Formats: sequence, C-alpha cells, structure tokens
Amino acid sequence: MKQILIHQPRNNIIMNLNKGLVIKSTGSRYMVNYQNELFECRIKGKLRMKGIRTTNPVSVGDVVYFEPQNEYSDSGKPMGIISKIEERKNYIIRRSVNLSKESHIIAANIDLAFIIATVNYPVTPLNFIDRFLVTAEAYNIPALLVFNKIDIYNEREMEKVNEWYGTYHEIGYKCLATSVKTGQGMDELKDIMKDKTSVFAGHSGVGKSSLINYIDSNLNLKTNTISTLHKQGKHTTTFSEMFALDMGGYIIDTPGLRSFGMIDMKNDDVSHFFPEIFKTSEYCRFNNCSHTHEPGCAVVNSVEQGEISLSRYENYLSILNEDEDEKYRMAY
Repeated sequence: MKQILIHQPRNNIIMNLNKGLVIKSTGSRYMVNYQNELFECRIKGKLRMKGIRTTNPVSVGDVVYFEPQNEYSDSGKPMGIISKIEERKNYIIRRSVNLSKESHIIAANIDLAFIIATVNYPVTPLNFIDRFLVTAEAYNIPALLVFNKIDIYNEREMEKVNEWYGTYHEIGYKCLATSVKTGQGMDELKDIMKDKTSVFAGHSGVGKSSLINYIDSNLNLKTNTISTLHKQGKHTTTFSEMFALDMGGYIIDTPGLRSFGMIDMKNDDVSHFFPEIFKTSEYCRFNNCSHTHEPGCAVVNSVEQGEISLSRYENYLSILNEDEDEKYRMAY
C-alpha cells in the first residue's frame, strides 16, 4: 500500500521538542497528551504543506513532537506547535467523502480494529463491512466484528445475525455478539481489548459509545437514540478521540461513518485482501486470474458451489468495477 510521506525535521531539532500522543483531532487543532498534561496544538505550516494528500495530516493515535508556546487556548490549556510525526506502524484510511481526490486517516498506531455492526436499527450494509475489512487487511491491522444490539432483534433478525456471524467466522475473523442491556459478549470483548489500543468504527447508531461506556463507566460518553423516521443513527461523536481505559489500554471512538471509500488500491491487489478469495486463487488455471470471467477460475467455481459467500464475492466485484472518482460513494 502507498504510504503517506511526512516531513521529517533534522534530529538535532527533535532534541528541543516535547514528545506526546495525539488523543483528539478537531480539524485544525489537536489535543496532545504530554506527561499527563494536555496541550492544544496546531501543525507547523511546512508540515501541513509537505505534499500530504490527506484532510488530516495528524491523526488520533499519532506520536508527535511539538514545541510549547507561551500562550493558552480559550479553554485554558497550554498551546503548542507540532513539527514532526513519528513513523506510523499502521493506520486506517478511507477516501474523503467531500474531496474524492483526498484521503482521511481515521486513526493511527492501532492494535485492534473493531467494526461494530447491526442488522437493524440501523442496518449495516455488508458492502460497508467488507470495505472496512479489506482496508484493515491492506494495512496489517487485526480486525474483529461485533454484532451489537442482539437483545432487540426478532427471530428473523437473529437469523440474519447468525448468518453474518457464520460467514465471517468461517473466513477466519473473530466475531462477537453483544448486548449492553444483557451484558452478553461484553466480558469477552473487554478481555480482548485489555492492554491494547483499539478503534471502534461503524455507522452512527450502532452503539459504539454505549459499548465504550459499558467497558469503562468512568468515561460516560454521550449517546443518542435512533431516528424513528429513518431508522438511522444520529451523530453523537463529532471527532475521533482516544480514551485511556481503567482496565489497561486505549479505545479510539470515531464519528459514525456513512461510507467507506477505498484509497490507493489497485485492482490487481484487491483479491489479496479477501482471505478466502486469495486462498482459493492458487487453484485457478491462470496466475493472473481476475476471478471475473476467466475459464478454470477456482474462485468463481467456489462461489457457485456455495463455498465462498455470494455477498462477499459481489462486494469484491463492486470494488473492481467502480470508477476511481466514485469509490467513496458506493459503501452505504
């Protein structure tokens, strides 16, 4: 995958800077934790302009070097200027919704990425799930699926939960079925997250903030109800923010994502990030098989035999067939 280049100042300059962790991004300002003191920082002009094609050159989870300033923000916090970002071990990135030629980094330096999904109230499209998983695979981030709100589903909806759970579990993804109301699956979720830096992502209304409040009641994040008219969630998290957990580790809460556009991904690489397609492709007749029309394609045969999920295969094709400028529009 294409890496985002970051301006690196000379090492002797670094010696005079403070090293901190970005815990919140609000667009033009970044909250940086330095030895348990919060600094409200902006980025140095040269860093902003150094050929970075993202809407947010600094992301939550970044380790940064900054210079304290002799001034305070309106909220009374000391201010600083960020001039260097440490090399990231990974990051979750998507195409910016408003600027299709740009990208947006959701979070950086992640141990685990959780996609929170609901089969209703609101509906999480499988296309959205697969795009998130493909991106996590591409950037070497372990991804898990949390099927939330299972206490409110009727019999037909629970059948869908079990179907989705089975599909992704068979591929090899860790799956959990959770309910904040009954506590089902929550102890296992907490055990997995302990001492890790995790990110929660998903549509508005799937219960990300409620899950986090259950995991650590001291956080008391704002939650909201589902729109009764459109059965969609209302945005309660405006900006990505990292929180330390009492049990150890960190959680990054993200704004609800209505779409997940792919970025920097060539068609020849897409099949590598669908584990079941990549595994089956070794039996195809041609080494450069696209798994779309070629004779002797083991992937197409496995789809026809029900060994590869039809929805997964269709979502694979949808990524291949999209116009580059339209990729971000399709994942609703």
